[in-house]
Amino acid sequence: MKKYNIGIDLGGTKVLCALVEKETNKILFLVKKKTKKEKGNKKVFSKLTEAIDELFEISKIDKNEISSIGIAIAGQVDRENGILINACNLQCKNLNLKKQIEEIYNIKTYIANDVEAATIAELLLGAAKGYKNTLCVFVGTGIGSCLVIDGKIYHGATGLAGELGHVIVDLNGRSCNCGAVGCLEAYASRSAIESRIQGAIKKGRNSIITEFCDSQNISTKHIKKSLDAHDEVVSQYVNEAIEYLSGGLASAINFFNPELVVLGGGLIQGINEIYLKTIRLTKNKALSTVSNKTEFKKAQLEDYSGVVGASLIEEYRLCKK
Repeated sequence: MKKYNIGIDLGGTKVLCALVEKETNKILFLVKKKTKKEKGNKKVFSKLTEAIDELFEISKIDKNEISSIGIAIAGQVDRENGILINACNLQCKNLNLKKQIEEIYNIKTYIANDVEAATIAELLLGAAKGYKNTLCVFVGTGIGSCLVIDGKIYHGATGLAGELGHVIVDLNGRSCNCGAVGCLEAYASRSAIESRIQGAIKKGRNSIITEFCDSQNISTKHIKKSLDAHDEVVSQYVNEAIEYLSGGLASAINFFNPELVVLGGGLIQGINEIYLKTIRLTKNKALSTVSNKTEFKKAQLEDYSGVVGASLIEEYRLCKK
């Protein structure tokens, strides 16, 4: 019996490549490569194979001991054929990862959207284990989400179901990276908070956050330190984002009526105040007959949900057929 899977989290700034033990789901070896400069199909694929090759080199594991390679990607994917349709941050289009990886390594390869992979990890190992109807929402640079119905991830007619981040919350609102205006992501993500803080500083408002970082490079850690210092500007825009996020979640709960809402992502994991206040306001805004019976949990896999979830794609798809 093959003992290991390889899980890969391919993002816009880095690729994480892990050897995961199937029996325990523990990460045994991890390779990290930066992808900031590598854009386009050829360069991204080269960086991906470089990471896999290094993993084999440091782990000394024989390829015959690997059951599958799973790749989680921040982009649109064709799950059945293993094709990366579009990943804006990587400038990749129509990249047949499954075919090319299998040709090189002769190992079964699966791909999934990064949010789908994180949801698989929570569904099989984490906060959503044992639940049938769940809404998973990950709030970080953007807002990603996934619907689980009767224990299976629901993809919809074209594979894009559950895009809570692109629900319209203001018909004449801010521009979103997707090309639309007024999307929740443009109001409640870390990027949205960052943009609002930057705008306030440009207009002459003082904020302690400028003592922690360059205002053009604001991270979740900087936001948290500013909140802990009771900074007026940062507090204002974090609270604004929570109002929008809780409104979007309340609408989703009213529509979907899930047993459980799992909240994760860098902003939620990094700032507990946002997590707790979002839950409280969501319950207040949703229909009481729905929200009173909806549980809320924080995602449990945290930073490695992508690689662990990717390593579980084969198991998930086989057991859900």
